[in-house]
Amino acid sequence: MNKKELVESMAGAADISKAAAEKALNGMLMAVTEALANGDKVTLVGFGTFSVAKRSARQAKNPRTGEMIKIPAKKVAKFKPGSKLADAVK
Repeated sequence: MNKKELVESMAGAADISKAAAEKALNGMLMAVTEALANGDKVTLVGFGTFSVAKRSARQAKNPRTGEMIKIPAKKVAKFKPGSKLADAVK
């Protein structure tokens, strides 16, 4: 499912226009992005939790040259599904 299909599904489920559904989806994505950028986590009970994790610096091998390279530490976005989502996927 892509964004357009998600907006159409949201509009049908909530009985609102596609424009309103897209505005709501964009607002939700922006809010989650801002929260993660600030180091917070976003928990949607039953659906899942968005959080930020730190990855340590590490050594890796360049597959083309075989040379060892250094990969710097960084922060990454993480998602842990909630129980209702996990049960629905089974």
